[in-house]
Amino acid sequence: MGCFLILLAVFALNSYHVQGNDWLQNYENGIKEYFELYGPQDFPEKEYPQQFKHPPFVCPDMKPSPTVPTSVHYVKAADIKVVAALGDSLTTAIAANASNVLGVPFEYRQLSWSIGGYGTYEDVITLANIIKVFNPDVIGPAPKMTLNSKPALLNETGFNLAVTGANTYEFPDQTRHLIDTFKNFSGMNYNEDWKLLTILIGNNDLCDYCKNKTLFSVESFIHNLTVALDMLYEEMPRMLVNLVEILPLEGLRDLKKETLGCLLQRSFCSCLILPPDNSTELKELIEMNSVFQKKMEELIASGRYDKRDDFAVILQPYAKNAVPPRLPDGKVDFSYFTPDCFHFTIKGHEEMAKGLWNNMFQPEGKKDILDTFTNIKANCPPVDHPYIYTRLRSSATQLQPRVLFPFLLVLGYFFGFVLTDRK
Repeated sequence: MGCFLILLAVFALNSYHVQGNDWLQNYENGIKEYFELYGPQDFPEKEYPQQFKHPPFVCPDMKPSPTVPTSVHYVKAADIKVVAALGDSLTTAIAANASNVLGVPFEYRQLSWSIGGYGTYEDVITLANIIKVFNPDVIGPAPKMTLNSKPALLNETGFNLAVTGANTYEFPDQTRHLIDTFKNFSGMNYNEDWKLLTILIGNNDLCDYCKNKTLFSVESFIHNLTVALDMLYEEMPRMLVNLVEILPLEGLRDLKKETLGCLLQRSFCSCLILPPDNSTELKELIEMNSVFQKKMEELIASGRYDKRDDFAVILQPYAKNAVPPRLPDGKVDFSYFTPDCFHFTIKGHEEMAKGLWNNMFQPEGKKDILDTFTNIKANCPPVDHPYIYTRLRSSATQLQPRVLFPFLLVLGYFFGFVLTDRK
């Protein structure tokens, strides 16, 4: 019976299939390969997460600024009027609440770590739901679930305009879609409202790297990321961009179970999963993962996006070293991963959201860099600095004591010299 239902689901999904949608094609191929290998055996999958309420999130300062900020360096959480997200299946939240492999093609956008808008913070912790605690009227959180490859309306996606399976060479088009959507959206003040955009893109380039080392090269990755950020910089007023550093992929090789879902890894990220341990191909991919991260860091450190007072790109590095969570016995904790053994469950999305939120209120050079995603505590913005840290604001804060003291010494010496001379 289970075999029949899965085949029926594949048939139904084919009715939505759009030519060129490689992700869905990989999903279908993975299911077919599974049946060739294992036939109609029954492997138990995941259960729906237990329903509970998170404690309320209350902070000492939850009010907006007395007047609308004009500088990107002095924007509080409550000043954010619009949230948005771009990226790939980690942002569309593919399979995040799926109980078995049949739910893998569903995009649980309303639960996505960066922009899910389901319920409130007490229902599910997402960055958007944290922002809603400070500004309940924020525009853009994703309200609904969508199906991969089926066209979705804005009232389903919110401003979660990520695309499952997206590679970075497609990212400028995704960014253009966001800009045009904002310009044509009557519900916001395009020029005056402060907007928070979260971007996570690039891991699919690594998953496909061995298939085309030119198209998915680090040069192609950083070029297309730069083109997209340039578009935002040139056209988008009053925006903060959370650029989340891409995750390390090697640890996903440890997610091994003889289930249909885990076998889908071989289709979704074949360049990572198929090479043997210690192979030249695997070592090259792991090295490229690090190079991708380094090039992101260099791009933002260049100051390319620091010349406007109403725009900032902030690199958030909290996930750059994170490996899969493990149980006390050392085994991978599969409760953080969906039935495809690749994407995050709600539990994983919540940890991603809390990690990002904390990074936003930490200055550059002092941001948390996590070893794994477990039991992260969402912190309140510091009372003495309730603003989202930008790169320049971080530098000013850190340099101020070192720069001001020598300046005062010189100033004191100058005035002392003048007074002595007059005597």
